[in-house]
Amino acid sequence: MTAAQKWHLGLREAVDPFNIGNAVITAAFSHYNNQTPRYGEGWPNYGKRLGAAVADFASQSFLSAGVFATVLHQDPRYFRKGPGTGILPRALYSASRLFVCRNDAGRSAFNATNFLGMSVGIAASNIYYPSASRTGTVMASRFETSLFGGLTGNLLSEFWPDLERKFFRKKSKDQAHRSR
Repeated sequence: MTAAQKWHLGLREAVDPFNIGNAVITAAFSHYNNQTPRYGEGWPNYGKRLGAAVADFASQSFLSAGVFATVLHQDPRYFRKGPGTGILPRALYSASRLFVCRNDAGRSAFNATNFLGMSVGIAASNIYYPSASRTGTVMASRFETSLFGGLTGNLLSEFWPDLERKFFRKKSKDQAHRSR
């Protein structure tokens, strides 16, 4: 990938509907349990949580895929193993991609872009998080949450095309056949 393509991918990931949907769900759970960030209760505070979650996902995606992938010459894309491999090996491969990526030469490398993007994004979030949510423990929890989000994203990237083909495309063909 060229540097421009990496920056474009970083911007595209920052506004990806999956990330925004994930932010909506994350903010809802945080709001329901009055968790971090500690904005308090009530709908205006849900809006603050939602804004913070969107900013978290966007900044981490942009920093990882755009900034650090360019600087460190790493490829931020996820490369599927595909349906020719068993389910467990594909799931393990998905998890490993949190730690391993391809560099610009196509060789495996430590996924520093992922960890730097998460770390710098989490550190930057202290600008807009309330002071009660700026402790080391809370930041470690956000890092853990980001890793889990990365794993979820990798698993979806690996398996969603297969699920879509099996459950959604087939139905639309059957419906088209029945309507004749």
